[in-house]
Amino acid sequence: MNDNHNHNSGSTPPADREGPLAGRIALVAGATRGAGRALAVELGRAGATVYVTGRTTRGHVSEVGRATETIEETAELVTAAGGTGIAVPTDHLDEDRVRALVERVDRDQGRLDILFNDLWGGEHLLAGSVFGKKSWQTPLADGLRILDLGVRSHLITAALALPLLIRSDAPLHVEVTDGTAAFNRRYRENLYYDLAKNAPIRIAFGLGQELAEYGGTAVAVTPGFLRSEQMLAHFGVTEDNWRDAVAKDPHFAVAESPYYLARAVAALAADPDRAARWNGRSTSSGELARAYGVRDVDGSRPDAMAYFEDVYYGGKQGTPDDYR
Repeated sequence: MNDNHNHNSGSTPPADREGPLAGRIALVAGATRGAGRALAVELGRAGATVYVTGRTTRGHVSEVGRATETIEETAELVTAAGGTGIAVPTDHLDEDRVRALVERVDRDQGRLDILFNDLWGGEHLLAGSVFGKKSWQTPLADGLRILDLGVRSHLITAALALPLLIRSDAPLHVEVTDGTAAFNRRYRENLYYDLAKNAPIRIAFGLGQELAEYGGTAVAVTPGFLRSEQMLAHFGVTEDNWRDAVAKDPHFAVAESPYYLARAVAALAADPDRAARWNGRSTSSGELARAYGVRDVDGSRPDAMAYFEDVYYGGKQGTPDDYR
């Protein structure tokens, strides 16, 4: 992979760009699909210039095995939404590639305002070989790969991008994970997965301490039951008929589109008081949606974290529709 696949090589946002994030420079690491793609689009809709990275391009398919979503397409969606989308193929486990990415942003822009760490791509390792197995029963190679994809990639990206991020007058670092700190007090079914999904929460907490003197904010965010492209494919449905999957899994009735979290985080990014409200914290799409008055694409305001906490684990009487 090389940077010649970039969708947009321009470095200066149009002078007439409007929106609460006009003139802001963002990097969405892991923007091929799901929440990362949606966030890139919503940042673009708010007027930002957005560098989008990932491993799947129109000429290369990553180990995830989905050729239907590419970072070039994400960049085009960002631009169509009103921003400037710039696709840079990047494996975030390759330090040289990440260093080249950061140098590219530095050459183009001279700074970075928003770093969104949505790196994962390990779903193919979970079914069968991980969930329901003790750590010593889990193939070691699979377990270590989960940690590479869910932890090491985040650390590499943060370490190499933060020197550029702190040039911003209001740096924002967002870690995406699965579950809030409160929700993840429960064991996440497998040691490697548990570590991979708790580590970003601690990364955000630690970086919140380090960025405070720069006026920065670091926060960990989680979607609820996400209707990602992969999840829809798992249930054999599309976004148009996603409720048909409720017959297979009744809890899916509380599912949310990737744009729900994306809208909420874009609102956080535009909040001048975000450091005081969120720095070092772990939060969810549902909590952010309430704080910023955000709704999902269907007009609802689902809170899957509260549903699973109250009903699934807590035994409270209720239905998914009570939490939409």
